[in-house]
Amino acid sequence: MNPTFKLDLKFLGTWKFWKELFIMTLGMLIASAAVYYFMIPGKLVLGSITGLSIVISNLAAKFGIVLKVSLVITVINAILLLLAWLLIGQEFGAKTVYTALILGPMLEFWEKILPYEKLLEPGKTSVMGDLWFDLLCFVLIVSISQTILFRINASTGGLDILAKIVNKYLHFDIGTSVTVAGAIICCTAFSINPFRLVIIGLIGTWINGLAIDYFTAGLNRRKRVCVISSEHEKIRKYIIETLHRGCSLYEVIGGYSGEKNLEIQTLLTTEEFSNLMNYMKEEGIKSFTTAGNVSEVYGLWRGKE
Repeated sequence: MNPTFKLDLKFLGTWKFWKELFIMTLGMLIASAAVYYFMIPGKLVLGSITGLSIVISNLAAKFGIVLKVSLVITVINAILLLLAWLLIGQEFGAKTVYTALILGPMLEFWEKILPYEKLLEPGKTSVMGDLWFDLLCFVLIVSISQTILFRINASTGGLDILAKIVNKYLHFDIGTSVTVAGAIICCTAFSINPFRLVIIGLIGTWINGLAIDYFTAGLNRRKRVCVISSEHEKIRKYIIETLHRGCSLYEVIGGYSGEKNLEIQTLLTTEEFSNLMNYMKEEGIKSFTTAGNVSEVYGLWRGKE
């Protein structure tokens, strides 16, 4: 047995594995609900692998070639999963295989729990009663699911894999990556769909990208905290020993008083920042403190497991 396989077996027994397995399952449960209740009854076609497969199948039919949509979806997903494994990493590839496999069973789960037909008004083909409302609900719910999965280096599969590749190699925001990949796929639908449906798909894809960026920024938000105080040593120890975060110290000179002092800079979560402020208040530490939001952090700072 090689060392890599042994490492994988050990990983199966870790809290991180089971936590992320639960998160992936929850994320896909949310995504499957959006697909089942809003995409399927409303026949929405956004920038997705399903949409691309429909286009390819219809174009093939014009040349007398019979290609089932399900077969095209399977082939494209297989290629994308291979690309995910090679270009993004084995962890992302393995997680995406899992999420792709459970999407079908979860659609059947929602169908058994609450068939969407029961939610449709007589003569309507839209759960919300309006195609645009269905589009909005679908995009918002799927965006939440995608954000949750992207955060743990996973995805819902299909288009998300393309978006992750664009994000990694072209360094676009993940929401922009989803928009770019989706828009390209949407445009292929001009060959088979009415202009109106394609435009709806493009708008939905754009909103999807905006929503992902918004939710991602919220989840990744950190506080950049700057503190100037004569009791900087007590603050430094609290940050390192209690909050278990790093910090940097800079010598500063007051422009008014001309006095030298030390400024402490650190990156904290919102909760940690609140704890720091409470600590300084309880200890009676006088300070000049500023804080600003940071949406992305790279390097040595990382979230706690």
